[in-house]
Amino acid sequence: MLKLMSTTAIAATMATAGAVSAQEGPYAPYEGTTLVVNFPAHPHYDAVMEVLPRFTEETGIEVEVDMLPYLDMRERQTLELSLDEGAYDLISYVVFSKADYVYADQIEPLARFFMNPALSDPDYNPEGLIDGYLQNIGVAGGEKGYLPGPTGSLFGLPFGSETSVLYYRKDIFDKHGLEVPEDYDALLDLACRIPELEEGMGGIASRAASGHQASHAFLLHLAPLGGRVFDDNWEPIINNEAGVEAANALKTIVDCGPEGSSAFGPSEAANAFAQGQAAMFLDSIAFASTFEDESRSTVAGNVGYAAHPGGVIRASQTGGFGLAIPKNAENPEAAFLLMQWLTSEEGDLAVAMAGGNPSRFSTYQNEELNAKYPWSATFGEALEYADPDWRPIIPAWGRINADIGTTMSQVLTEDLDVQEALDGVAERTRALMEEEGYYLWK
Repeated sequence: MLKLMSTTAIAATMATAGAVSAQEGPYAPYEGTTLVVNFPAHPHYDAVMEVLPRFTEETGIEVEVDMLPYLDMRERQTLELSLDEGAYDLISYVVFSKADYVYADQIEPLARFFMNPALSDPDYNPEGLIDGYLQNIGVAGGEKGYLPGPTGSLFGLPFGSETSVLYYRKDIFDKHGLEVPEDYDALLDLACRIPELEEGMGGIASRAASGHQASHAFLLHLAPLGGRVFDDNWEPIINNEAGVEAANALKTIVDCGPEGSSAFGPSEAANAFAQGQAAMFLDSIAFASTFEDESRSTVAGNVGYAAHPGGVIRASQTGGFGLAIPKNAENPEAAFLLMQWLTSEEGDLAVAMAGGNPSRFSTYQNEELNAKYPWSATFGEALEYADPDWRPIIPAWGRINADIGTTMSQVLTEDLDVQEALDGVAERTRALMEEEGYYLWK
């Protein structure tokens, strides 16, 4: 049995009104349809739950939400997408699931929906979606297989876009006359100066736990410092000078961070910053509302926001979630209407006003939103630097990512030599890529 959170009960009277309004419009053929969707337990989708009754009111389409923790969500999707008849009409997915779902032919290309004048809203304005996220979340089959290009196709839409930003303690910076770091030299200098200035306080709280978290943290620094996992010929270059610099940057941050930093996941790192144990936090925009919540944060009112510092370039992460229609969905057309409604200019703003993460620059520029959430304008500016290629979204990535994470953890906790560690990752990665057929055409 699915554990469902139904918006029907929330908006029973709204649905009646919506059925009337939908009778002669594009939603009329789908009036009374019940969509079953799979969303993660995440602040963005908490905001979505507040907005969904409005969709039912306007369209007469009801929505039931199976909301699961992310790892459970992925496990459930892996099962459901493989069935002849799946449980879900619409799913949310994390970007690195894109390659797996597209490669297994489990999610719908969106072209046929956007080509259908009865479904495609002429005022949707797809050009307004944040381009880096549309590329990162939605496109497959183009350059490198996962980026836009002449052969690329659209399989999903960004919804819950995240990028990395720098949170910092305004009171601590003001007290010691510190400048907000614009580049990595200044960032790493402050990371280790702050513990000298403030006894018991770490410089930067960062995720670093073994596995995916350590890999994520390393990659967070690799792109701005000029590195990549592969060159354009799929040869691993993770062990070049930029890779070594990124690993050393992470090690410096962890060594000068709050106690226990090497075991931090994102929640633990965020909590350390929220409880005053660090003067900076470099991670997703998704944590802003937590830091300003006095019931959960001791630093509320003293948090500043800045773009991810630059290295050779400015290149913040692209992460978060997208929406896709399973190939085995029972109601794909109605699911598209929900997807389109949620990611439209009006839907994106409504979700953002409820506390979600916008997927459109115009939403970040909205005066009403910025009055309610003062950090939004800074986050919109930071998204200009979001890098859709900060990690390779290929089917083999899960195994490569796990290897990077395990190896980075050894660097952080066992003092494994950085160059030796990355040389090992590069060697194992090349063997895997050869096994996957990446060098057959040479």
